[in-house]
Amino acid sequence: MILIGLGANLPHPVYGAPVDTLKAAIARVAEFAKVLRQSGWYRTAPVPISDQPWFVNAVIAVETELFAAALEQRLHEVEAAFGRVRREKWAARFLDLDLLDYNGEVTVNRDQAAGLVLPHPQIEARLFVLAPLGEIAPEWRHPVSGRSAAEQIAKLGETQIIERL
Repeated sequence: MILIGLGANLPHPVYGAPVDTLKAAIARVAEFAKVLRQSGWYRTAPVPISDQPWFVNAVIAVETELFAAALEQRLHEVEAAFGRVRREKWAARFLDLDLLDYNGEVTVNRDQAAGLVLPHPQIEARLFVLAPLGEIAPEWRHPVSGRSAAEQIAKLGETQIIERL
């Protein structure tokens, strides 16, 4: 299963509200990957907590002929087309697309600054990823820990604020 996390917390000058931006981004991803499932929309506090606007998040499951690195490159191209400029970690943004899992692949590289890391290194610490992921893929298990999204959500407890839109 190939899983992509989506997030936005700034209104886009063309697409408008974050949820509309995410819908447009999913349509763009659908040009190179077949969208199999999409979670609902979740409103989430920024992680780490800050004074920036809250995010809208979702997860999609896709199918594609692209290898993981090529898929990640295409996702970065979509972000750039939507005006994303990577300057500051955890900055407010029009669009964030994260390759969360690529058919259970585990990369030797565990440093995002050094390139693609699979599974995404922060999946298990982010309720804004786990809740929508568990919604569309309750059978999914983390390729390294073996935990399901539900098990990890229970482990996190109420440490992060999230609400279904």
